[in-house]
Amino acid sequence: MRVPLSWLREYVDLPATETGRDVQAKLVAVGLEVETVEQIGAGLKGPLVVGQVLTIEELEGFKKPIRFCTVDVGSANGTGEPQEIVCGARNFAVGDKVVVVLPGAVLPGDFAIAARKTYGKTSHGMICSTDELGMGDDGTHGIIVLPPEHEVGTDAIELLQLVDEVLDIAVTPDRGYCLSMRGVARETAIAYGLPLRDPALLDVPAPNAYGYPVKVADPIGCDKFTARTVVGLQPEARSPIWLQRRLQKAGMRPISLAVDITNYVMLELGQPLHAYDRTRVDGPIGVRRAQQGEKLTTLDGTVRVLDAEDLVITDNRGPIGLAGVMGGANTEIADVDGEHHSAEVVIEAAHFDAISIARTARRHKLSSEASKRFERGSDPQAAAAAAQRTVDLLVLLAGGTAEAGVTEVSAPSAPRTIAMPANHPDKVAGVEYGRETVVRRLQEVGCDVYGQDELIVTVPSWRPDLSEPNDLAEEVIRLEGYENLPSTLPTPPSGRGLTDRQRLYRRVGRALAGAGYVEALNYPFIGEAALDQLGLDAEDARRRTVKLVNPLSDEEPALRTTLLPGLLGALRRNDGRGSHDLALFETGLVFRPTGTETKAVRLPVDRRPTAEEIAGLDASLPRQPRRAAVVLAGAREQAGWWGKGRPADWADAIEAARTIAHEAGVEVTVRSDRHAPWHPGRCAALYVTVNGEETLFGHAGELHPRVVKDLHLPERTCAMEVELDILEQAVDGALQAPRISTFPVATQDVALIVAENVPAADVERALREGAGELLESVRLFDVFTGEQIGAGRKSLAYALRFRAADRTLTVDEASAARDAAVALAAERTGAVLRGA
Repeated sequence: MRVPLSWLREYVDLPATETGRDVQAKLVAVGLEVETVEQIGAGLKGPLVVGQVLTIEELEGFKKPIRFCTVDVGSANGTGEPQEIVCGARNFAVGDKVVVVLPGAVLPGDFAIAARKTYGKTSHGMICSTDELGMGDDGTHGIIVLPPEHEVGTDAIELLQLVDEVLDIAVTPDRGYCLSMRGVARETAIAYGLPLRDPALLDVPAPNAYGYPVKVADPIGCDKFTARTVVGLQPEARSPIWLQRRLQKAGMRPISLAVDITNYVMLELGQPLHAYDRTRVDGPIGVRRAQQGEKLTTLDGTVRVLDAEDLVITDNRGPIGLAGVMGGANTEIADVDGEHHSAEVVIEAAHFDAISIARTARRHKLSSEASKRFERGSDPQAAAAAAQRTVDLLVLLAGGTAEAGVTEVSAPSAPRTIAMPANHPDKVAGVEYGRETVVRRLQEVGCDVYGQDELIVTVPSWRPDLSEPNDLAEEVIRLEGYENLPSTLPTPPSGRGLTDRQRLYRRVGRALAGAGYVEALNYPFIGEAALDQLGLDAEDARRRTVKLVNPLSDEEPALRTTLLPGLLGALRRNDGRGSHDLALFETGLVFRPTGTETKAVRLPVDRRPTAEEIAGLDASLPRQPRRAAVVLAGAREQAGWWGKGRPADWADAIEAARTIAHEAGVEVTVRSDRHAPWHPGRCAALYVTVNGEETLFGHAGELHPRVVKDLHLPERTCAMEVELDILEQAVDGALQAPRISTFPVATQDVALIVAENVPAADVERALREGAGELLESVRLFDVFTGEQIGAGRKSLAYALRFRAADRTLTVDEASAARDAAVALAAERTGAVLRGA
């Protein structure tokens, strides 16, 4: 809602020294979100005056039409002589009153005006358009042509109200009454402690039987409908400048007098209105629900197929308007000779059901100024006053005559009352306000309050958001000042902190970040296309997804079953924007339906759910394991004076899994595997020991070339994905810190020949078990194949490190431990000591 400060002063006697910034601070203090204060006309400097065109000479020989004009500006130029001005616009004629800026003036945007030679003539100033003066759109996109009654030489800055301040307020859904000058003025009056001149306090004639006939078939959808008729409107009547300027400052475009007046009253009182050309309405006006499939052409020229829930305005021919949203084209104020006017107008001021209007506006994707107000809750008691205000302005500005008939159809209703203990706001805020303060603040917002310890509060008609004691408490608290609430930090119970699981997850994230990975947070949504690009088989468990009822995107209607699509998408975007050396990671939930989920139970809101009810809710959810994943591309180590660097490869992806497992104190066993979307020859299955059994907890390696091509990824992109829940199960007690011995290490190297299909992990495990407690570490440092060791065989070279905690090992002790390790490897894997 855009609120011109000059308009606001009409309802509240603000101090003359108050600026828009001052008012903004006051309104923010009472809970309104004033986003900006726009300084209209900032930097504008005259002379800017009314002039009258005396002559127009058409200049020939140029690519576009150019006119050399003489304009009478009175004594504003200091000589009284006609001002010579070159102008390219063509929407004015000799005798028209226009706005002229003279040399020495400065227009918005720091545009200084001076005499200059152009098109072979010297132009002493400029004839102005609305855009050049920063006035906004008036629909003409041409020179401003003023009504003839304005005298030559009049100051146009004051005439056109070019200098003002406009507050832009973001009105929250619960404060629909602030979508009007009346509502904002009420808040301003409360904030300053000043009286309000309520524009809705008008003398309204009582309804009678000879107004325009109206039939309301749905009193729930429309509980009030007021109709008034004005005849004898002058076709040539135009909106006065003050009316046009207020609309423009409020962000609306002037159209025609009748339409401008209805828009003006809507901005003033918050009551949307509609004007019908009475000569184009056939019979009584009706309000009903649409018939399914019924059609209506709205004012924007769109043919809309109506739904049975849509509320429509009708006459004998059918729908003539979409109630509370937009009128129909067949009863629009007639367009004659390019100007909208009608001699006879029927004014509609109605109150419609907020939910119905909101659904209709969304169903037809048609948000209008009227629907914004109705769906937030307009004031049903303001309809008659708004109709009267519209009639008064039509009579005043268009020379019309108000017919005596007044139609008002209304459903029976009673004021809403709320019972509230007088000290309820005190309990909510933790502040002693006292009964007198509570009553005074509620009366300021328009409530009637009775009672002593137990207050009976009658809510004003313009505040549909006030429905329970907490709403009333909020009004008292915000008007007393949120800044006056005491700051009290909650005291957490002792002995609480992060769980073991949370600590593990945080350590995993820190470890990956320390290893050079950057965390990426992706949306948890995927589509079938992403699973196809990963090359997943039709029977792959990752294709069984949980579908969303109302997805954000039709292309991604399901919850993810793997973290890789989101991470690979992030890698592709960054690579496409010039970042080619990438290492990304993400931890988060995936969603794996089991097929045994039950229908969700509806939990109670008036008590804590029982354990059985919570268990029933859990049973309706899919399995949601937490996973961690990394993706790599480009250089893993940069080249420089220190060396050539190297690209990221499958070994880095496996090392990322080891980094994660190390944070849990768990050893990872690596075996070759075939698993989409990885390359079948460069895919590793990752195992950890859970309850004495090897358990698969993820995969790592280089992505399949077909996947890389389909996803437009860099060549040799690698990835890893593991399940942290399984890793957590593999943790054996508290994580033990390593024991550091002060005694020297004894190193023994062994090279073992095994069959080519024997995993190196099996050999390593046998060496580790056979070496016993003296073994500190074992590391594979070479793999060799060739004729020297025979076909179908390979040589694995390991470095064994032995150390005792209490002594220096002898050569015999180290050799004995090595021999025991080799012996067990030979027994389990058929390994033969190379060279033996």
